Amino acid sequence: MPLEAYFTLALTAGVLITLITTRIGPDVILMGALAILVVTGILSPEQALVGFANPGVITIAVLYIVAAGLKETGAIQFLTGRLLGQPKTTRQAQARLVLPTSMLSAFMNNTAVVAMLIPAVQDWAQRNNIAASKLLLPLSYAAIMGGTLTLIGTSTNLVVDGLLQSERGVSLHLFELAWVGVPVLLVGALYLVLFGNRLLPNRQSAVEQLDQAREYSVEMKVTPGSPISGKTIQEAGLRNLQSSYLAEIERGGHTLSAVAPDTPLQDDDRLVFIGAPEGARELRRINGLKAANGDVQKLKIANHQRHLVEVVLGPDFPALGQTIKESGFRTHFKAVILSVSRRGSRVPGKLGEIRLDVGDTLLLEAGPSFVEQYRFRRDFLLVSVLNDSTPPDFRKAPIALALLGLLVLSAATGLLSILEAALLAAGGMLVTRCITASHARRSIDLSVLVVIAASFALGAAMRETGAAAGVAQLLLGTGNLSPWLALALVYITTVAFTETITNNAAAVLMFPIAMAVADQLGVNFMPFAIAIMFAASASFITPLGYQTNLMVLGPGGYRVSDYLKIGLPLSVLIAVTAIVLIPMVWTL
Repeated sequence: MPLEAYFTLALTAGVLITLITTRIGPDVILMGALAILVVTGILSPEQALVGFANPGVITIAVLYIVAAGLKETGAIQFLTGRLLGQPKTTRQAQARLVLPTSMLSAFMNNTAVVAMLIPAVQDWAQRNNIAASKLLLPLSYAAIMGGTLTLIGTSTNLVVDGLLQSERGVSLHLFELAWVGVPVLLVGALYLVLFGNRLLPNRQSAVEQLDQAREYSVEMKVTPGSPISGKTIQEAGLRNLQSSYLAEIERGGHTLSAVAPDTPLQDDDRLVFIGAPEGARELRRINGLKAANGDVQKLKIANHQRHLVEVVLGPDFPALGQTIKESGFRTHFKAVILSVSRRGSRVPGKLGEIRLDVGDTLLLEAGPSFVEQYRFRRDFLLVSVLNDSTPPDFRKAPIALALLGLLVLSAATGLLSILEAALLAAGGMLVTRCITASHARRSIDLSVLVVIAASFALGAAMRETGAAAGVAQLLLGTGNLSPWLALALVYITTVAFTETITNNAAAVLMFPIAMAVADQLGVNFMPFAIAIMFAASASFITPLGYQTNLMVLGPGGYRVSDYLKIGLPLSVLIAVTAIVLIPMVWTL
């Protein structure tokens, strides 16, 4: 291999290591790699920037708007409310959940599907007395598998299709992947329904812990000279509160536990209350009490305008590793942290001293603009909003569903290309006011698009310098490897990449290698391209491998071991199914 090929391989390895070991944004890392390739002359600017004009990347951007329109109109809730029903057992609930989730994910971004369904599934589970932890991980897995049913089901499919168009002149049809996607979904769904109840834990989310286990604590202070100072607990009206109870009093450096009703209150007493989230509002209405830490009081928003919001910290949250006090959370986000849940358990200790980590679930009290402002920010994976005062406009749900149907019909019949159909549907969402222009702009995740487009530069460098051919030769070894085993090796390598870096980056980096393997073996390249599509989406083993897995981590109260326990067998089943069927549909 020439020197440029070794440099490209070293740069690619550096990108992979940086993605795995640091918290630097993937878009920053890949744009840095793109800049290096241009400055060193390995790629011309035109070659390096070709990803930004790729039809697959543009289609992904447009489909973000379509998905946002479906979300804003409540079209997903409109469907799921009729499909989920009233299951009698956990197994029935899992079976009812997998089908609608996978069908929705087949036609819209699976991250959006999971974001919309998490609150609905939590409520549904509570109504049917089923632990949400039995349902939320199957929700994520069903969305991932559903994305393999159609070409628009996941961004990875569109990225690989865009590469096939630009490099091989081949374009896939909307439902072409279903030949393998349907069996993969059936195998995966059957596994989840048969073994999910046994393998999945029975745990509570942060909100369930606060409501049921009564682990939510609020510290209040007796205002000097207030009407309740000098009165007993019973006389001050603190004995029979509706949503909380007085657990202890801190006075003069001493703690009084199990306080009696006739205990008199003194100025500057610090009262610790335990109970449901609504208890904070109840306590603020008592004349003579104020928030001990001042944070709730400093949140200058009327009570009737506040919301309880459950969010999950993403890998790009700026204060990871810092304590809540050091993060200045209230100042930066105009919201107060009420509780922190980590791997299903409330984090003990003083709230201000808790160090924030990826996957932490925070229960916040925030103003009405919080959801709108941070819904599409990378700081949080917004999961659920409690007491939301801005419900969807369900009157327009039929319009949004009709536009989605028009997209699918026009693309499936070949009347329009997928990009043209997506543009038409997105335009229809704007014209019919299913979504406003400002919401449409905010719904487009530019960082994801930059990651995908910049990844194309690395893939092009691998191909142009001969690095891909060199890696392919290394994978083939002595040259006695059969095409079927080579396909399996490409699939497994892609799965390993997608579990550690972004699925789209894994697909783009593996594509030139897979094409080189096919060329050196002298076989059809299509099975290798299809294998990358399925393998890049088959992230079931870790919470960080796929965004939907991370989104359900906190709400489901999961631990990393839970993903390995149920996800590893599922990953093996999916791999065997795909590797056996792909060469039968697209001949090697």
